[in-house]
Amino acid sequence: MKIVHTSNAPEAIGPYSQAILAGGLVFTSGQIAINPATGAVEAATIEEQTEQVCQNITAVLEAAGSSIDRVVKTTCFLQSMEDFAAFNAVYGKYFTGKPARSCVAVKTLPKNVLVEVDTIAEQ
Repeated sequence: MKIVHTSNAPEAIGPYSQAILAGGLVFTSGQIAINPATGAVEAATIEEQTEQVCQNITAVLEAAGSSIDRVVKTTCFLQSMEDFAAFNAVYGKYFTGKPARSCVAVKTLPKNVLVEVDTIAEQ
């Protein structure tokens, strides 16, 4: 098992790693719309936040020696299912390999963001 860290994605805001390599797989922690350059959530809309989330995931996967094209499973958390279609429009630009996915609405996400996504990818 190996811990993955990159300054190109937000620092963990709790006692966890950005990702873990284990058994030839990369397990990313949930990414929210924190701009890694500022450490702040700057995006306001679901589209803007999803864009930042996907950029953060891409950075973590690349630091692990993988890529977004190697993702086999995502778990997506939305603050509201009313954002589902807008979320999918941005998500689909990044996850073109159509990995398996779960998508659920949750009451509250860290920093009151609108979306959080974690992934499992081949290394």
